[in-house]
Amino acid sequence: MTGTAVVDRATAGTGPSTHPLSRVLRAGRPLVCGILNVTPDSFSDGGLFDSLDRAVRHGCALAAEGADLIDIGGESTRPGARPPTLTEELDRVVPVVEALAGQATVPLSVDTSRPEVMRAAVAAGASMVNDVRALQRPGALAAVAELGVPVCLMHMQRAPETMQEDPRYQDVVAEVRAFLAERVVACLDAGVRPENLVIDPGFGFGKTLEHNVALLASLDAFTRLGFPVMVGLSRKSVVGQLTGRTVGDRLPGSLAAALVAVQRGASVLRVHDVAATRDVLTVLAAVGTA
Repeated sequence: MTGTAVVDRATAGTGPSTHPLSRVLRAGRPLVCGILNVTPDSFSDGGLFDSLDRAVRHGCALAAEGADLIDIGGESTRPGARPPTLTEELDRVVPVVEALAGQATVPLSVDTSRPEVMRAAVAAGASMVNDVRALQRPGALAAVAELGVPVCLMHMQRAPETMQEDPRYQDVVAEVRAFLAERVVACLDAGVRPENLVIDPGFGFGKTLEHNVALLASLDAFTRLGFPVMVGLSRKSVVGQLTGRTVGDRLPGSLAAALVAVQRGASVLRVHDVAATRDVLTVLAAVGTA
């Protein structure tokens, strides 16, 4: 489906009125989304913030460093990860959202694919849903349409348990773009307002090094769909494969990837290192390129 065809469907959204965060997402400047993993097994920081106190402190620190948004996730989606039970995910996420909603000075996003977690997190104070499965689970589309909050639709080939087992594409850019365009139409048909939609090519989710590089190089193909594009490359294996660095030493490569993403039209950078990323955007803005 072409970008024009998707944009032409933009009047189809009939859900609740525009959410305040939707205006922020379309403000015309790149946003920094800080990552808060409240899981024991995430690839970069698993277990560091799996207590309520540590998670809240880190969330407040991300806001103080300049995050525009904090994304809270209770399911590790690293390759081979075991999915949590619904109860486990709710117990990890909801108390953190509730506590941070009363302390953080920025909006909160919930990184989940389960409609039950979406509803509970929004009730606790979250303002956005970030779904690596692009609302494909039963009930997820209806939940987001009813809640009326912005949602990020991400592409992933297969599931986290198997996504890196020989991922293949004929044309990775065209196939990922077509998938996201189809999910956008599904959202509009379900009543999600177009201004509440964000898309994410899903770097590292069922992609090889070559696939990830091709997606980054052609990021403007996704911006032409007419929706803000979120990019998550922070500390990921693609950075490690390009630089030879381990997870803890990937900051320079992650910042370079963020720079390229913004120059190719990314609207939101999902990162671990907020202050350093904010510095990159400040320099870019000073010379009129961001």
